[in-house]
Amino acid sequence: MTDLSDLPPVRSGRGVPAWPGVPLLVALALWAYAMRRTDVSRLDDYGLVSALHPAFWAGLAVLTTGFWFTVRDPRRPAAWSAAYVLGLLVMERATQAVLYPTPLYAWGWKHEAVIDHLLTAGGLQTADQVGDMAVYDQWPGFFAAQAALQRLLGVDSVAMYMAWWPLVSSLMLLLPLLLIYRTFTEDRRLIWTAVWLFYVANWVGQDYFSPQSVAYALHVGVLAVVLRRFGRSAVRRGRPRQAVWTVVLTVLIVTIVISHQLTPGMLVVCLLALCLSRRYRDWVPVVTTVVIFLAWCLTAALPFLSAAMPDMIRSIGDVGANVETGYGATPTGTGAIATSWAARLLSGSVLLLAAVGVLRQRVLRHRAWPLLLVAAAPLPMFAASSYGSEMIFRVLLFMLPGAAFFAAAALLPKVRTLAADAAAQQAGNRQAGNRQSGGSSKARRWGIGTWVPLAALLGGTLAFVPAYSGKDRINYFPPQEVALVRQLFDQAPDGSLVVAANRNYPDAYASYWSVDHYWFLDDARSHVDKIVRHPAATLADDMAGVERPGRAYFLLTQGQLANSEMNGQLDKAQLDRIRKSVAASPRFRLVAENSAGWLYVLKRSGGAER
Repeated sequence: MTDLSDLPPVRSGRGVPAWPGVPLLVALALWAYAMRRTDVSRLDDYGLVSALHPAFWAGLAVLTTGFWFTVRDPRRPAAWSAAYVLGLLVMERATQAVLYPTPLYAWGWKHEAVIDHLLTAGGLQTADQVGDMAVYDQWPGFFAAQAALQRLLGVDSVAMYMAWWPLVSSLMLLLPLLLIYRTFTEDRRLIWTAVWLFYVANWVGQDYFSPQSVAYALHVGVLAVVLRRFGRSAVRRGRPRQAVWTVVLTVLIVTIVISHQLTPGMLVVCLLALCLSRRYRDWVPVVTTVVIFLAWCLTAALPFLSAAMPDMIRSIGDVGANVETGYGATPTGTGAIATSWAARLLSGSVLLLAAVGVLRQRVLRHRAWPLLLVAAAPLPMFAASSYGSEMIFRVLLFMLPGAAFFAAAALLPKVRTLAADAAAQQAGNRQAGNRQSGGSSKARRWGIGTWVPLAALLGGTLAFVPAYSGKDRINYFPPQEVALVRQLFDQAPDGSLVVAANRNYPDAYASYWSVDHYWFLDDARSHVDKIVRHPAATLADDMAGVERPGRAYFLLTQGQLANSEMNGQLDKAQLDRIRKSVAASPRFRLVAENSAGWLYVLKRSGGAER
């Protein structure tokens, strides 16, 4: 049995005054006030954290406090808790979309370029045609769907709605999360506190406009279907309906497999972990996933895997690559370091709370054992691959649904069965019975069991902001930077070369099927040092091989400067020296500049320069 139906039901909220709506409305009013008075034109190394108006922080504190006292009150219907969670999503995920006039994240802009190419080319292409970018054509599910949506909406580009994608993808997770948690408990306090903690701890940033955001939501959806419809009791209750749920499961898995490389692997290990529980020893879900995954890998994705497999095999067991530091991988500056520690402390606190919940909540430890298996299953992937030094973040992401559930259990009173509660009452311990039913005394209701968990919840909620938005100086590209880059690609002939410090600028992959790119900070450190010593001469030599009608451009923007400084590559003085050397060189000509960057073109040799 996986449903805690023996927990006391929540009493009806009919006739209860609507005071829970007051903190929610106050919080949203403070948020709206803060949005009108926050200036993001000059972000420092603390990103959005230092730019936000104080009213935002006050609103977030009011929202969290209102949620805590509302969710703990058995007189309040679940709709109030849902309203607070939606308010949290607005304050967490819509703030950037409201404040910034352009979408965040260079990777999001990259995905826009892939969709543009798909619409331009009219179909998928091979590595002979688009080089390394062909990997996106071998996992085209997300991009094909977005291309269809773009045409359906009649917009010029997905950039029209890309900024709102974090809110959309977060909302996509709400239903499967509720289904998973309701599989193991009917206590709405635990369910909604777990949902709150999930969103607060999900700072990793995989909710942006990306295949991962949709694949992850579908991954959680598959787990919800398996946990609710493939357990032993569910199979016994409705065997004829298993065929229908198998079809639903197959559709979800196919969508995941054709959209993202990593998520199917994570799904396989989670489903295998469930098979360790007698309640879910049904091999249909895991066999279905493995067969579909292998079929795709051996057909459409084979060109990429054939080239990448040697490196993938060599990375197995290389745990150090997941915590690698050094050139280009070390947060530099007070703001970057503070942001990094805020993220670490937030994740560490949630995992620690989850461990406390597992040890403290004996009933849940038994009843929600499958969810504990799902939370632990991604850990071996930490040693399987570095995934570009990002595997540690992906492991945290996939552990989060289970970890948030047990972390919430640590903040709430102990769950007890009705049998244990009745025995306690018969022994005269009516206080214990009242504690379980939610009718505790006034002194206990306002005691340490209320304020300490509230402080933990409030601290985690506030810590989300620096963890999630503390690097917005890197991730935000002002309209001037977007305009400068688009001016470049509007004039660059086919066969041109764009040289930049790194790929952290908008539209960095625009026209990647006809224009080459070279990011010199990705090169060997010895060559980077050579560029620093002799900037103009070295860059001119690197750019000299472009044939007519192509041109060679040098682009330096605000986003590149921020990324280089805050990730321990070149500092502002070094990059400024490179720019001044190029500006003074007779081999380069300034094409355009504005407050966000500079664009130069290499003059042609042996002919007149237009």
